[in-house]
Amino acid sequence: MAVTLQDLEHELARLSDAEKAQLARTLFPAITRAFSGVEKRPGVCGGDACIVRTRIPVWTLERYRRLGWSEARILDNFPTLRAADLVNAWSYADAHSEEIERSIQENEDA
Repeated sequence: MAVTLQDLEHELARLSDAEKAQLARTLFPAITRAFSGVEKRPGVCGGDACIVRTRIPVWTLERYRRLGWSEARILDNFPTLRAADLVNAWSYADAHSEEIERSIQENEDA
């Protein structure tokens, strides 16, 4: 049975944001490593890497992930985030693990 693009679009629309983020990481690992959705701005969140359009640091999201929060729970608690933002956050955190670990430690010690 052949599946059409329209069939796929219909099925994708039924996925949760967290499921879409997982699918994007699976299908486009090279693209999601580009970090286009993460930026550092002097004077914003101490210069930490944040999700664009927000003041949400990547280390904060990574900390919640380590505490066992699902992507769905993170998205529910940060309504300005999109599934693609989590894809970018996880890619950035993976590629900059020492920076993220240092930021988590500094903020836990504060």
